[in-house]
Amino acid sequence: MFPFFFLSHVGGLVMVVAIVGIVFWYKGHEKDLQVHQDMRIREMEHQRKMKELELELEKEKNRRAADKAA
Repeated sequence: MFPFFFLSHVGGLVMVVAIVGIVFWYKGHEKDLQVHQDMRIREMEHQRKMKELELELEKEKNRRAADKAA
């Protein structure tokens, strides 16, 4: 009788701890995915801005070259 009573309580406790652990892991995993997605979006925005700056620089170089030629 005593071992069954003891094992049922320990088993219940282990199940609760396992469920809590799974929930924390899932929330952490979701947060990690969100952080990676946000970083990728920022990286893409940064690349777009850098491309725009390169185009502006190229236009300025062409304008200065045209001014010098004139």
